[in-house]
Amino acid sequence: MSDVENPGQTPSLRHSWAIQRRVIGALIMREIITRYGRHNIGFLWLFVEPAIFTVGVTLMWSALKAVHGSDLPIAAFALTGYSSVLVWRNMPNRLVGSIHPNLSLMYHRNVKVIDIFAARVLLECVGVGTSFFVLTLLFSSIGWMELPEDPAKAILGWLMLAWFGISLAMFIGALSNRTELIDKFWHPFTYLMFPLSGAAWLVDAAPPKLREIVMYVPMVNGVEWVRDGFFGSHFLAHYSPAYLIGWNVTLMFLALIEIRYASRNLVPE
Repeated sequence: MSDVENPGQTPSLRHSWAIQRRVIGALIMREIITRYGRHNIGFLWLFVEPAIFTVGVTLMWSALKAVHGSDLPIAAFALTGYSSVLVWRNMPNRLVGSIHPNLSLMYHRNVKVIDIFAARVLLECVGVGTSFFVLTLLFSSIGWMELPEDPAKAILGWLMLAWFGISLAMFIGALSNRTELIDKFWHPFTYLMFPLSGAAWLVDAAPPKLREIVMYVPMVNGVEWVRDGFFGSHFLAHYSPAYLIGWNVTLMFLALIEIRYASRNLVPE
């Protein structure tokens, strides 16, 4: 007898995973329709929006290169830098304060807080990741940059950076359910972290003492990792894979604890 036919039986892992996939898939479709609607280009804004920002920054930095006279592949530098910012900034922005507007969904027994979080971060990951991949091919096809020197390293670095963004987003999102102060302080904090994230500069160009300090910022390790895969022969990369992975595991663990706490203290509307 199947798990569905016998409600009293403990669901199998396969059956639970099937339910989880359907729930997250439905939440993703709901998020797409709610956020982008059915008019104009609709959900394509998911990819176009980060692409527009990245292209704009690339054009600006390319113009500055003409002034400063650098032989660094500036299009690849801008692409890897600003796309990395979108990873760790946009996902937490989507999850901060996202529990309360979705309380009505909690009436469905199969919908949990982690499902709402997973749907939103997966949507952001797909959007930023797709724009990053498409722009890499586009810029290389028009001669603005070369394809990554080490694609495997670049992809792995981006995945680790995405893991960091997901873990940070889930932790901040669940923590924002405790107090509204998280929502108030998170957005200014992202602006303060941008200069320290390594998106607009190389660690090797920093003074030795400052270099030691900024290496404690996890995003810096991720950006350097990705850039090492793109144009590692043009500069000396500084990053610690073990350090970034340690941050990812720790943040994900704390996020799961906070999500569990938030789930147990929810009062559906």
